[in-house]
Formats: sequence, structure tokens, C-alpha cells
Amino acid sequence: MNVITIEALEKSYGVKRLLESVTFGLADDEKMGLIGANGSGKTTLMRIIAGIEKADSGRVMIPAGTRVAYLPQNPEFDDQQSVIDAVFDKGDPTMRLLHDYEEASHRLAASEVQDEELLARVAELSHQLDISGAWDREVRARAVLDRLGIVDTDAIVGDLSGGQRKRVALARALLLEPDLLLLDEPTNHLDTETIAWLETYLSRYAGALLLVTHDRYFLDRVTNRMLEVEPGGVTKYEGNYTRYLELKEAKELRDEAVERSRQNLARRELAWLRRGAKARTSKAKYRVERAWALQDDAGSGKSDPIQLSAASTRLGKKVIELNNVSKSYDGQKLIDNYSRSLTRDDRIGIIGPNGAGKTTLLEIIAGNVQPDTGTVTLGSTAVVGYFDQEGRPLDESARVIDTVTGVAEHVKTADGTLISASRMLERFLFPPAVQYTPVAKLSGGERRRLHLLLVLMEAPNILMLDEPTNDLDIATLTALEEYLDTFPGVLIVVSHDRWFLDRTIDNIISVEGDGVLRNYPGDYSAYLQRRRKEEIVATSSAAKPQKSPDQSETSVGKKQSDKTAKLSYKEKIELADLEERIEILESRKEGIETELSSAPDDYEQVSALSLELGEISEKLDRDVERWAELAERS
Repeated sequence: MNVITIEALEKSYGVKRLLESVTFGLADDEKMGLIGANGSGKTTLMRIIAGIEKADSGRVMIPAGTRVAYLPQNPEFDDQQSVIDAVFDKGDPTMRLLHDYEEASHRLAASEVQDEELLARVAELSHQLDISGAWDREVRARAVLDRLGIVDTDAIVGDLSGGQRKRVALARALLLEPDLLLLDEPTNHLDTETIAWLETYLSRYAGALLLVTHDRYFLDRVTNRMLEVEPGGVTKYEGNYTRYLELKEAKELRDEAVERSRQNLARRELAWLRRGAKARTSKAKYRVERAWALQDDAGSGKSDPIQLSAASTRLGKKVIELNNVSKSYDGQKLIDNYSRSLTRDDRIGIIGPNGAGKTTLLEIIAGNVQPDTGTVTLGSTAVVGYFDQEGRPLDESARVIDTVTGVAEHVKTADGTLISASRMLERFLFPPAVQYTPVAKLSGGERRRLHLLLVLMEAPNILMLDEPTNDLDIATLTALEEYLDTFPGVLIVVSHDRWFLDRTIDNIISVEGDGVLRNYPGDYSAYLQRRRKEEIVATSSAAKPQKSPDQSETSVGKKQSDKTAKLSYKEKIELADLEERIEILESRKEGIETELSSAPDDYEQVSALSLELGEISEKLDRDVERWAELAERS
């Protein structure tokens, strides 16, 4: 049964047609990811479904009694509301009861003297929860609030940061437990642990889900359908994001074959048209019309993908040195005596909980914040490009093209090609018509794209990106990842986007609180594996009896010596062999998963493939573990 059905939906803003011929349905057990370029109309479609905006034409059909909850990108609240009032929607009877119970319980706990009237009120509300069977929802509500870090429910919403407001809005949407849940960029402002929890929560969610997010791992693990918004309508794909990529590639190959066929036919028809008619004959009218129609179709192909070219200033041997750097704010130690030397080939991801000090570390490296103690030294040839979360201040009345030429009129790419500011804007999906509009008219995603371009136009050789995936569409992220593949300088990224980290970095700095920063070799997935191994070792060590002090010191000293010893020649050969073997195993694993996803009918083939997949996964785990051990000492 469909929880929502949409037919022939149309929406325009002025002369710009945003949504065209949108038709699809969403079943009550479907979890659908909504994807498309920035400005394609994803958020507008969500707002129309939520009843916030009206379509120009078409129908949105939702069965009577269906509960719908919507999480917008930028939630709006009454700034004078308390958090508890904002979280518990009192329009729902059960939520109103939970609100009153939580509020009364909190007041009772805060009371210094026993308040008999308040005690009776809590008892009465508790009885009502018993009668209504709402205790399960109270337990779930408390778990959601805890996992989202919402502790002070008496706080005033107007005093909260943007990230805290987003968490409050997310809690409200989840606690409503609607039949249809609409989430627009729910992972923005969440740390990796909270994102992982939300993945699990939504994968078990019993209702229908329509989700907009740039987090591709999140799409992969939560959704079972994809809906791509494109000019001319929408296309539905069965499966998660990985399956969408496979189906999309196959579709594009088919479209290319059709286009080649059309071009060949157009060439033949136009050649026939130009030959002229034989004596006493005239050309068939239908063939003339077809020839010109085929020619006209040549301009109706898909838009060019965004292209970025790596450009940077040459970097010397000395890059960045952090020497015993410490930083505290309001008595909270964020960085404690941290030292590290960065080389010209470093590609580093900085991870950690919100507020742990990740952005502070970037700001110190960039020279925007001074450490309390210690020094940061940049090489004489270092040119820092810093793409921060807020972006540089822009003149709202200035034209887009003037904003870019104010930084540089041309940029030289890695191959020496000189590209004008206008052409770079086109590569960033700013067509000429948009280039001459004021900055004030740009959307949030377009502004992020413009800020990114301004940073790259400076040709940095040290590129620092603070949450670069926020408000960028997947097409732009993919192009940025490909650009970073060819970037010849130092890359430092703060991000909660695990896909982006796996794709771009090969070292991790984990900011773990109380000033502790730890270094891990490998990408984010390798970091997770290493942390799991550490947790297992710590658990097993705690269960073992303690050795005598003499034994402990001797063994620990020997182990520490073994661990920090440089690689022998034989181990270096082993490390190189491991890297090659891991690449082969990962390639074969992907091949088997693709074969299994095609669901062959041959039971014996499926069994054999499943057995091989298990064996390869075991070998891969062992090899990656050994690689991480050797790589840390290399």
C-alpha cells in the first residue's frame, strides 16, 4: 500500500521550471533516497509533500489519518520555547502526555523540598502512561534524547547553536513515530558515532522514509530505493546507493549507444537531404522532417558533468611543523602538547566528537588562532587554502563573475593550461546567465560551490577543508574527490562523511577529548578496524591477572621496543606485497558481490560464490590488520 502517491507534479519559480512531470509512489515499507544536483528541486519536493509549499499543478495523495513528520535543513522554532516544548509535539495526545510527565519529573527532581502536589501530579501522569501503554514510547524517547546529546531540556531554543537546533528538530521528528518520515540532510552537524546510531535506528524504522542526504554511506545502509530528480521528471531505481550507481552506469551506456545510433542516422539523412532530388521527383516530406528533427535532437543531451583541474603552487621540502602545541578554551583543554611534522604528500583526515577541537586545530594551522603554548611553522613556499564551514564574507550586491575575478582572473591547471575565471565558473556549474547575477540570489549549495572555487582559484599547495560535504550535492562531491586525486599538495580534511574520508585521505588524526590527539595510518575504514581491535585487546587485557611490577616493566619495555622498531628489509617487502594482495582481494570481493546481486537461479553457483566471499573476507581482514601494524612503523 502506498503511503503517498504523486502524479504529474509541476513547480516553477518565475521563468525557472524546477519540478516537471514528477510522478512516483512510496510504499509504507519503503525507504527512499532522493538525489539530484543542487537546485534540482529536492527540498522543494519535500516541502510540497510536507504541505509547506503548493505545487503549480499535479496531485499529492496521502491517505487520511497518515501521520507525516518533516525535518528541514534549517529548522525554525519559537526562540522563546524550551527544548522540552520544542521536542514533544503537544498536538499528538501521547506526545503531550510524555511532555507533561517529563516536565513534572524534571521539576520534582530539581525541587529542594518535597512538593506533595507535584509528587501527586507525577503519580497521576505515570498512571495515565500505564493505561495508555505509552511507557515504551517514553523509554524510546529517553534513548533518542540521550543519543542525540539533548540533556538540558530546560534550555531555551534561542540560545542553542545551529547544530543543537538541528538535533532538537531531529529528535522531534523521530519521537513522533510517523507513518511517513521526511528528512532533509539529517546528518549535518552530527558526529560519526551519532550518524552510525541514526543509521541503525532508521534501518529498523517501521514507517516509510524519504531522505535527502549527501552522505553516501548513509544512503547505502538506510535506503532500499533511489529517486533521482532530473530535468523533465524523476527516475526510480531499485536498491540502495551502490545498486543505483550500477544501474545508472548501465543506463548511461545504453543511452550512449542510442545517441551513437541517432548520430549515424542523422548523418545519413542529412547527406541524403543535401544530394538534391532527382529529375521529376521531390524529396519525401516525412524524411525531410525526420532529418531536421534528428539534427535538433543533438542539443538535447545531458548537461556536462562538473570538471575540476588540479592547480597549485610548487611546495618545498619544509611544509608544516607543529611543536608541543596546546590550546584551551574556558578551562577546557582541546589540544595538549601535540607535535607532528607534515610532509608534502600527507593526506590527513581529522575526526572526533563535536566540540572536541577539530576546527580549532585547523584554525591554528591556518594561523587564524594562536596556540596557548608551542609553535606552528609553515614552509616558505606554503600557500594555504582554507575552505571553512562559514565561508568568507561575500559582497551580496556583487556579480558572481566579479567575485571570482577579484581573487584571480585566470588559473593555471596542473598541465599548464590557463583557464579564465568565467570558464572555471562554468566548470563549477555556473552558466553564463548565472555568472552575471548578484551573489544574493545564490542558493546555499551554490554559495558553497562558489566558496570552494574561490579557495581553489588561489592555487594553494596546502588545502584545508572543514566539513566540505555540507550543502554540496553528490555530483559536486564526486568531482571534488576526483580533483583531490590529482592535487599535488598537502590535504587536511575535517569531515563526518565517511565515504569522503575513505576516498581522499590515508592518515587519521583522532581528536579524543581532554586534549588527546592520536595518529592512525590508513583511511577511515582502516581506523575503525584498528579501534575495534584495540577495544578487543583492552577487554581481554582487563580480564587477565596483573603481572608483577618487574615482569610488567620488562615485557612492556620489550614490546614497546619491538613496536617502535623501524621496518626491516624483509618487512618492507612484506608491506609492498600486502598492499598488492589487498588490492587484488578487494577487487575480487567486489566482483563476487556484483555476481551475487544479480541473483542467479543456480543454487550451487550461489553457494560457491558465498563460500568464496567468506574466505576472501577472512583473508582481507588478516591482511589489513597486518598492513596497519607494519604501516604504523614505516
